[in-house]
Amino acid sequence: MARAKLSTAQARRIAIAAQGLHKSRPGSGVDRRHIRRVVRTLGLLQLDFVNVLVPAHYLVVFSRLGPYQRTRFNQLIYRSREFTEQWAHEASIVPMDTWPLLEYRRKTFKPWGNSPLRKRAADSGYLDQVIDIIREKGAITSRDLPPFDQPQRKPGEWHRSIPRWALECHFGTGRIAVGDRLPNFQRVYDLPERLIDDEHRRRPIDHDAARRELLRRAAMACGVASGKDLADYYRMPLRDAEPRLRELLDEGAISEVSVEGWSETAYLAANAAIPRRIDAAAILSPFDPLVWFRPRAERIFGFHYRIEIYVPAHKRKWGYYVLPFLLGDRIVARIDLKAERGTSTLLVQAAHLEEGANALKVAAALARELRELARWLDLEAIKVMRRGSLASALRKALMSGA
Repeated sequence: MARAKLSTAQARRIAIAAQGLHKSRPGSGVDRRHIRRVVRTLGLLQLDFVNVLVPAHYLVVFSRLGPYQRTRFNQLIYRSREFTEQWAHEASIVPMDTWPLLEYRRKTFKPWGNSPLRKRAADSGYLDQVIDIIREKGAITSRDLPPFDQPQRKPGEWHRSIPRWALECHFGTGRIAVGDRLPNFQRVYDLPERLIDDEHRRRPIDHDAARRELLRRAAMACGVASGKDLADYYRMPLRDAEPRLRELLDEGAISEVSVEGWSETAYLAANAAIPRRIDAAAILSPFDPLVWFRPRAERIFGFHYRIEIYVPAHKRKWGYYVLPFLLGDRIVARIDLKAERGTSTLLVQAAHLEEGANALKVAAALARELRELARWLDLEAIKVMRRGSLASALRKALMSGA
């Protein structure tokens, strides 16, 4: 049977709609139901606590809902027993029913190659001591653990403390789970049996069935995607994903399609909608699922995206913390943002227009988004620096109230 064919524009609209970015924002009435729907639609939120603007996972929700109370988000994630943290894409917030699906990852977890645990703490009984302390005292942070002699550091080198290494090792294997985050974003750990209901914690699931379900969720969250896109969503090797994708094809959960300009086979989720138009306007986090897999962002949007935090300042092309701006079904600009909390200012350090985009139209829409973002972050002013092809038009749009 011949494959269905999609244009690149259709693929863009499908991807945006699957991510929940095409819907009207609920305005001032954002509650737990809206936040819950965002996380479940995406399947996960990648955690990132770089606080140049706001931690990235908070911004992912803002992009879809507009202003919301972050305290309400934290209560839902860490108090409701509906969600937990796990290694999923990277360290991520996931629905609680994802816990058993990731058991195969926990079983094969190994501390990172540079972890001092591999040489010292693992052989000393320290790891077992950590579990004993949690079992006896309850939830803890790394500061609640006894110290352990650190390996000697080279000049300029940074290491996690041994207590942090130990807790993150146990988190990776599932011997402990995250029960909360402190205001400084530090994890609070406890035993899984105190945090995760038995229906999830004790649910047995075949590892291949788990991979298949993760890929199903990835397909629903992507709408249309290549095999590599789907495998990357939950950081699955493609060789492990391919047999499960064939099973999903047999089930009818996905179908093979051709997308204009794509050299790879594409998979369309059975529930995918193809909107005639998209009215989205959203500033996207660097770790938004719509753009986090850079080859997919380039394939769908023609948008070559790299975050330049780790690039020396004199070599940066776009800026330090650059975020894409989605308008309609295209990424039309990228902006380097910073929250200067000392002066209560949202600083636009650079604003770059993408090729083919209309500067006046983009500037007016972006100005509205920046005002909403500033209000959400309790920042009183917006300042646009001169760098970038969109800076002048954006400054004028903000001054005019457009």
